[in-house]
Amino acid sequence: MIEGVVERWHRHLKGDLPGGLDELLADDVVFYSPVVYTPQEGKAITKLYLEAAGSALPGDAASGGDPGSSGGRFRYTKQVMSGDAAVLEFETTVEGKYVNGVDIIRCDESGRIVEFRVMIRPLQAVNVVHEQMRAMLESMRPTDRAPGGPNGGGAPR
Repeated sequence: MIEGVVERWHRHLKGDLPGGLDELLADDVVFYSPVVYTPQEGKAITKLYLEAAGSALPGDAASGGDPGSSGGRFRYTKQVMSGDAAVLEFETTVEGKYVNGVDIIRCDESGRIVEFRVMIRPLQAVNVVHEQMRAMLESMRPTDRAPGGPNGGGAPR
């Protein structure tokens, strides 16, 4: 089951999945951010975080000397799949800092993502990703929404 979900996730990242995140995410999906303490519940907030991450973390255009051979661009380096769960390891660079992390994805029996968890290392990467995501989420916040960010308690912490 998860293999098809991961294949559709990769197609979405390439911009080649009709329906995009609306087709991938269950209505009651839960997103676990590496920098926000509380789980983010629901399709709308999960879409916001995943879209912000896609915009904020594409990687640096050139990154000489960084671990891996991605040239600084975001890329998945490993995949482990079993049953309804997958762990996708990724690398990128942001503002010259090497970022290594995993996306842990769990799906339901209908092939929709019900849980998306992101973990990042090292600490310098967590700090730079936190700042990039804060700025991106702030720029994406609807203008008619009260100040406080998409998690209702300010920018991600």
